[in-house]
Amino acid sequence: MPHHRRQLAAGATYFFTVNLRDRSSGLLVEQVGALREAVRKVRAVRPFLIGAWVVLPEHMHAMWTLPEDDRDYPGPWREIKKAFSRSVQQRDVWQKRYWEHTIRDARDFAAHLDYIHRNPYKHGLVRNVRDWPYSSFHRYVKAGIYLEEWLCDDVDLSAGERGA
Repeated sequence: MPHHRRQLAAGATYFFTVNLRDRSSGLLVEQVGALREAVRKVRAVRPFLIGAWVVLPEHMHAMWTLPEDDRDYPGPWREIKKAFSRSVQQRDVWQKRYWEHTIRDARDFAAHLDYIHRNPYKHGLVRNVRDWPYSSFHRYVKAGIYLEEWLCDDVDLSAGERGA
């Protein structure tokens, strides 16, 4: 039986994909408040910076940067999953495993940032990325990193991925 070896690097930035067990569920957006509270509680004890996050009905993508002296991202994920499951009073909500990738450099960060923010559009949940409420995309628009019309069926932007 193959064993997955996670790369654990202190202070690193990681990209994650975390799925519900029931891939037809809408639980994450139906209970997005409970998810946000679970993340808030865990970050109060185990801090990490959120580079980006998108919550879809049955899965989510996130990028975190750990503190310089911390290499344990599995611990916070385990605690977030447990807190969310308790909050919605359901067992076996999550797939056992999740995907993680260590971000190598600024180009890799930018590619994963685009991937995260493109996801609601990719899955046909919206015609315009700006219309998906459960995304850090809006924070990046306010910061001038993305144009509000980025990945939008209403406007043809041929300037590339990000608006800047």
